[in-house]
Amino acid sequence: MLFGHHWVTTSDWAFAWSILPILLHGMLITLEATAVGFIIAALLGLIFAVLKMMPTRFVRWPAALIVEFFRDTPLLVQLYFLYFVLPDYGILLPAFLTGAVALGIQYSAYMSEVYRAGLESVRRGQHEAARALNISARQTFVRIVLPQAIPRIIPALGNYLISIMKDVPVLSVVTVLEMLNVAKIIGDRTFQYLIPLSMVGGLYLIMTLCASALVRSLDNHLPKQGIPLR
Repeated sequence: MLFGHHWVTTSDWAFAWSILPILLHGMLITLEATAVGFIIAALLGLIFAVLKMMPTRFVRWPAALIVEFFRDTPLLVQLYFLYFVLPDYGILLPAFLTGAVALGIQYSAYMSEVYRAGLESVRRGQHEAARALNISARQTFVRIVLPQAIPRIIPALGNYLISIMKDVPVLSVVTVLEMLNVAKIIGDRTFQYLIPLSMVGGLYLIMTLCASALVRSLDNHLPKQGIPLR
């Protein structure tokens, strides 16, 4: 079989089969980093969105400045800061957790805008009706506003999930053995880069397609209309 300008031989298939378990382990690390980073980004992004919508400017402005700083600085700079600077102040995190936190912080800035748009899309009449029914502001947000906003922003959050997955290879700079870093190590040791890197590309394609299908399925099954107050 011709692969690009390279004939794939029986020995190549044997080599690919032999390194597949190692790459799959790296893929597991990639998925774990994606999941942890996404959870951090989703929670932190919601907090930032709420703070930026507060009526008090002494709360709103600092939150907006923090979000702007996270959004306008490169992920690599934030990753280096967490990994190399924080230990000087007694905060030492494992490489994996450092990378996941860096991903979460970076993408929380983007997700905060998505949350804000979703929360603002809920009609003001919902707030007024809740107030008329003597429902507290916290219950209004948790039980009425947020459940209506989340289904509307699922596609955007899904896009950021895939983006986080694609950015996980950046964590290799702090020695996280994610899939691409594993493939590079295999190439360095065997002087064969085409097969491991091609396999990584194929595995990433499978992961992104599965993630996209999951997001579409979730989006199709969640109601978009308002919910009753009773």
